[in-house]
Amino acid sequence: MIGMIMRSWKARPVSTSPKSRFWGVIGLGFASALPALSVPASSTATVTADRSAATIIMYHRFGERNYPSTNVRIEQLEAHIRELTSGPYNVLPLEQIVDAFRTGRDLPANTVAITIDDAYQSTYTEAWPRFKDAGLPFTLFVATDPVDKGLANFLTWDQLREIRDGGGSIGHHTASHLHMVGASDERIWQEIRKASERYQQELGKIPRIFAYPFGEASRDVRGKIIEAGFIAAFGQHSGVAYAGADRFYLPRFPFNENFGSIDRLKLAATALPLPVSDVTPLDLSLTQNPPHFGFTVSSEIQSLEQLNCFASPGGEPAQIRRLGERRLEVRVDHPFPPGRARFNCTMPTPDNRWRWFGMQFHVPQP
Repeated sequence: MIGMIMRSWKARPVSTSPKSRFWGVIGLGFASALPALSVPASSTATVTADRSAATIIMYHRFGERNYPSTNVRIEQLEAHIRELTSGPYNVLPLEQIVDAFRTGRDLPANTVAITIDDAYQSTYTEAWPRFKDAGLPFTLFVATDPVDKGLANFLTWDQLREIRDGGGSIGHHTASHLHMVGASDERIWQEIRKASERYQQELGKIPRIFAYPFGEASRDVRGKIIEAGFIAAFGQHSGVAYAGADRFYLPRFPFNENFGSIDRLKLAATALPLPVSDVTPLDLSLTQNPPHFGFTVSSEIQSLEQLNCFASPGGEPAQIRRLGERRLEVRVDHPFPPGRARFNCTMPTPDNRWRWFGMQFHVPQP
């Protein structure tokens, strides 16, 4: 199933394959940590989903009105910061949350992490000064090619070092912001290797965590991210992360101008996980469209009567078929268009919060 985490990794003999050449050149700096990639089998057994829950929010641009689908307005950003610093939240570094998932440590209630993708200049001019003044940690996922090319709207390495030294952290995002699904094995390894070399040269450290460009992944791409030695990877689908979730396709709530209200932030930051297992289809890149989407809900959740699922693009309600007590199959009547497709499944709690499980799939061109 897609939620399964690789339990072990064995070193392989040196060869001349692209992947082996990759390890020989860079090795991601994690060779000694590779056998410990998975969560110990006993760690999540005693940790309920709610006690390990974290909401991860995602931004791209700040105050760049020409890009409303990836931008938040400055007044929205400032409202978010006021809420996160005055409300009942615990904003923690992303890697600290991932390490809690790996070791089975509980997290405080209403744990939140802040992430930013792509390293646009407005991160440096608008977001970082405000996060720094508020004492809020964040992780910036950086594709290295735009930085190396000195593109006008992207950060420089000097600015990235300043952010790193001022409380931000840097995550891996490939070299060119690659559409990874459908790319050749050689290209994927080249992208990871090239970016890793640049992080090492410019920052003295290769990031341990990865964000899929565009949130796009497949079973094969996810497997490469595990083999590369990362300890976690993140998509762009809404949902609450927790220790029992797939650590190599963790959800993040995207925020932009249309979906950037303070009410949405409160909803996301106080949400709880909908813990599931046995998610189908196994591959995030669809071979059947519409997909036969399904999952089994944990026995931690007492009643499923108010669970609803929605499909996008379109936002239409999906049909839910209940198989037995815990197994749910979710269906839509028409195929998704090529690109990215999502399901969001939510249900209210007695204390006026929401449980949330989402998935994103890649729909290939026919």
